[in-house]
Amino acid sequence: VQLVESGGGLVQPGGSLRLSCAASGFTFSSYNMGWARQVPTKGLEWVSNIYDDGSTYYTDSVKGRTTISRDDAKNMVYLEMNSLNPEDTAVYYCTILGFEYWGKGTQVTVSS
Repeated sequence: VQLVESGGGLVQPGGSLRLSCAASGFTFSSYNMGWARQVPTKGLEWVSNIYDDGSTYYTDSVKGRTTISRDDAKNMVYLEMNSLNPEDTAVYYCTILGFEYWGKGTQVTVSS
């Protein structure tokens, strides 16, 4: 199993980013996927999930400005975040829900 995140970077407050996660080594379409983020001074925060039926979950702090999506043909899961603020600064990880598989993460820094 391999999960590879990309798309992070430095963005100004109010900006947008689209994170990508390339998955391999398992039957992607059969699994529920999620994004979580971690700030060194805080614990892991769950951001968003997308289930094999296409239903989604968002934590309150990102709801309304974040969209999770998946492309089962490409084994990809995406997280598009808008109206970014400094509190969104974190390392973002892609994971398979219910399993201890995580990518190495991609850093998102929101700063002017």
